Amino acid sequence: MATAVALLSAMPSVAQADPSPDLEVESYVLPLGSATPSLEEVQSAGGMERLRDIARHAEPIAQLPHETVGPAASYARLATQPSRTAPVGAAPTPVIAAPEPARTMTLDECKKGLGTDKKFYFTSRFAACSGASFVQIWLVNGRPSGTSMFNVRVVGTIAKNSRTINFKYYFTEMESQGTTEAPAMKIGTKGKMPNSWPSTVRYTRGGNMPGTKTFAELKVLRAFNETVNAKPGQGSQGSTDLIAAIYQPSITITPPPNANITGDLKGDLFFLPPRWDAAKYLANSTGGGNPDKRGAASFAYIGMLNYSAKAGAKERAVAQHIKTAFTKPQDTKPYMSAKKVPGQTPDTPLHRLVNQKRKDDNRKAAVKQCKRYWGANYTHGGTRECDEYPFATTYEGAAEHDYDADAKKFNFSVKPIAEADNGAGGSLLLSFYAKNRVIDGMEDGFIVKIVS
Repeated sequence: MATAVALLSAMPSVAQADPSPDLEVESYVLPLGSATPSLEEVQSAGGMERLRDIARHAEPIAQLPHETVGPAASYARLATQPSRTAPVGAAPTPVIAAPEPARTMTLDECKKGLGTDKKFYFTSRFAACSGASFVQIWLVNGRPSGTSMFNVRVVGTIAKNSRTINFKYYFTEMESQGTTEAPAMKIGTKGKMPNSWPSTVRYTRGGNMPGTKTFAELKVLRAFNETVNAKPGQGSQGSTDLIAAIYQPSITITPPPNANITGDLKGDLFFLPPRWDAAKYLANSTGGGNPDKRGAASFAYIGMLNYSAKAGAKERAVAQHIKTAFTKPQDTKPYMSAKKVPGQTPDTPLHRLVNQKRKDDNRKAAVKQCKRYWGANYTHGGTRECDEYPFATTYEGAAEHDYDADAKKFNFSVKPIAEADNGAGGSLLLSFYAKNRVIDGMEDGFIVKIVS
């Protein structure tokens, strides 16, 4: 859906100056933060054309987050602009565990996170939001007489070990200037799920969605929510039981009773990519004894693993090694010309590996290079271990070329580091996998950030 201008033409109404004035409404669906003009601006020379130009050049609303993974990523255009994510520091130095991901988000947090130029804001794989602006210009006999607008933001959150996703809709900044019939304008609200993988998935829906209300009614009511749940046993990938979907808020505008629609005022907005799994290697795989509650929901969004290179961080040596692999790959071992390790950006993520044999092969390939460059006694009597990046628990590990002939050979880095540092880095990684429900295979992914 493009941010096309939708036009309304009204039926004639009675006025003293003209027994049959023409009332029209031009309705625009724009990204949040678009420079919406005041009534004085649209009434000035060229004002309407400037607004139309903003609409013509605005990016389409109906996009998926740039960082979407899995089947949903092929459904629609991915945003060219990266999503905004909450700044996440490394875990406190006394604790060798990934931080608990955020599972709540307030309207104010959503507003601040989106700011004036972002389409999507994520604080974790369990808390996300997006929004759009709706602007109407009211014209009598072709001349602007008033303006009205409202913003819609939708916040999606998921409680720990839950298969229920809560989508909260907020109608805000509902304003009008000049002469309008905005209070009587009807606004329809619906959460659509236009696609699922597999296509046979059935969902349980709940909440208090408003259906169709007038502008005036929504200005008072303001907030609504819808819940979506997918029972386990409907998914793919065997024991992972993966379900992926598209959730699409949809807004429709109907003119007041004395007006007729002459254009499409339907606004299918941004997409959020929910998913469900019941992987046996992740939490709540038994549902606490209730088969219908096995697994949990999340958003199909690239995860972000943070390592700290700060003094005192237990994983510091691991972080420093990865930072060198990112920024000075020519200084890493084994040598490879034009080395560029994955996991730095959402376009080249890492993928979790569960298969034990391949993980062992990754470790063997890494250790072979540590011995090659630092000798058989690289462990210094068992006080050091061979640290490798990408991790042995990813498909991009040191043995990747043995399993995929198209993969670049030696596109990894190894370095002997203190046993305690290597152990801390591994503990953080495993904790990150568990808390963020990272699933095995190419339908998921994560990147690594170094906090320094």
